[in-house]
Amino acid sequence: MKSTKKLINEPADAVTEFLEGYVSSMRHVQLLEGSPDINVVINVAPVSQHKVAIIAGGGAGHEPGQAGYIGEGMLSAAVSGQVFASPSAKSVLAAIRAVATPAGCLLVVLNYTGDKLQFGLAAESAKAEGYKVEMVLVGDDCALPGQGIAGRRGIAGTVMVTKIAGAAAAEGLSLQEVAAAAKEAADQCRSVGVATRICTLPGASPSDRLGEDEMEVGLGLHGEPGAATHKMQCANDIAAQCIDTIQRDGAKDMAEGHEVALLVNNLGSTPAMEMYIMARAALKYAQDKHRLKVVRLYVGTFFTSLDMQGASISIMPLDSRRLEWLDAPTQAPCWPADKCEVVPDKQKLPLPSEPRSRTSQTDQRRPEKLTPQGALLEKALLAAVNALLEHAQELDEWDQRVGDGDCGTTLAQGAKAIKADCGTKYPLNDAASTMAAVAESVGDSMGGSSGALYQIFFLALAAELKEDQTGEGWGSGAAAGLAAIQRYGGAKPGDRTMLDALTPAVNSFQQELSDGSLASALSLAASAASKGAEMTKSMKAGAGRSSYVPEEAMRNIADPGASAASYWLHAVAEAMQ
Repeated sequence: MKSTKKLINEPADAVTEFLEGYVSSMRHVQLLEGSPDINVVINVAPVSQHKVAIIAGGGAGHEPGQAGYIGEGMLSAAVSGQVFASPSAKSVLAAIRAVATPAGCLLVVLNYTGDKLQFGLAAESAKAEGYKVEMVLVGDDCALPGQGIAGRRGIAGTVMVTKIAGAAAAEGLSLQEVAAAAKEAADQCRSVGVATRICTLPGASPSDRLGEDEMEVGLGLHGEPGAATHKMQCANDIAAQCIDTIQRDGAKDMAEGHEVALLVNNLGSTPAMEMYIMARAALKYAQDKHRLKVVRLYVGTFFTSLDMQGASISIMPLDSRRLEWLDAPTQAPCWPADKCEVVPDKQKLPLPSEPRSRTSQTDQRRPEKLTPQGALLEKALLAAVNALLEHAQELDEWDQRVGDGDCGTTLAQGAKAIKADCGTKYPLNDAASTMAAVAESVGDSMGGSSGALYQIFFLALAAELKEDQTGEGWGSGAAAGLAAIQRYGGAKPGDRTMLDALTPAVNSFQQELSDGSLASALSLAASAASKGAEMTKSMKAGAGRSSYVPEEAMRNIADPGASAASYWLHAVAEAMQ
């Protein structure tokens, strides 16, 4: 079955329409006429006729390469074939005619047979017309040993080679000098790629070559089979395998202490989080294992294979001139604006110190002897957290149907932290300081909205208890906590949230407290919370993750947050009887 899950129109029009969209978004570039047979993007910004022009190209599907690197300081033009297909010599010759200067023109070409032939033919044709043209091949892929007459494939290292060539040309070096700088950089650059999912061409069927638990090392940019298929490994092991391969192949240029640039490239659809995990692993291994002095670390989407999932790692040895060229300014939009300098021994900054008033509140320890009120407070806290732990799985199951599935787990994390801190940290004889400490435990252990909302609740409660630690103080403090939740969370009673249990509970508690005992007020509050949670079964969600869920999917299911509130309130009420 062919894949239709591509944001395209007709597969045959994909390259032309991509280029038309790209040049529409960039002031300094324009297409030559002749598409779809000729797909050439050129830099139309004014350039010096005394500087060498740089052209690169190849099949489409490697975006942002090559069009994303057009601009002063990198490419003068990019030539594109169809997806994974070499451009014609006619297209390359058109690019040479459009941008070549009296100083000459350098072609930077990935070492694939089709590209080599088409660019070579164009170069010879241009020379016959009187143009000064040189060509440099980039074959940085060192994953496959002994690649014979064809030579090594070119992959993401070509981006650094192009940057060096463009910067050397911008300095005004001669064609021979620019070509020599680019060739030396290409010869010393080494790369290895790893994929966890093969790319899918527009209109083609997805590949099933890799299983769900497999990865492939050393595959080509067009999805060609690589050096080996392995069971999936962690980022640290993948980075180590790639860098070991690179270092073995380029040992003479990458001795201990040698300065290098490290490029970690997204092959197409790898999440940014995973890319930076890979970058961290690669940097650490290169520094610690091989003692390389990594002075530049480039991380991002530089040269892709459509939607392939995976990453490639490239290492280029540096000298002072090559480093200057990498750092030189460029108008190319897809080269990093920052120098991406690696700071040696970069340390985390210390946390800002907390205000003295808060430190004195929350850094106290459990009293050696509890007052009767302190003992009751401990009993109530432990009853509440044990109830949340008991119902965690049930709450998760409900939340899987109406939210993101982690309500019970998140509350259990907070419950465990409170339970642990209660035995060591809480100044239980002081209710206000204890509630502030509970807020800190919640903030340190619970993520997401629930953690923030409960922390806000307990902080507001603690502020009120400073003035009054009687039953009335607890009532006004709880009311203040509800008001703070509504102020910052945006929800209100009736929106199918924990407020639908907590609001009637607090109202009942305050009303009963004026006439009855604390125990009876808590009992009525728990009953009101249960009724409120039950009523959420018929409510339409107005806030939280549930607001994105279809109404029919939530029918007859109580809001997990409201149910959790009723559980811990019941536990507190029973403990206080």
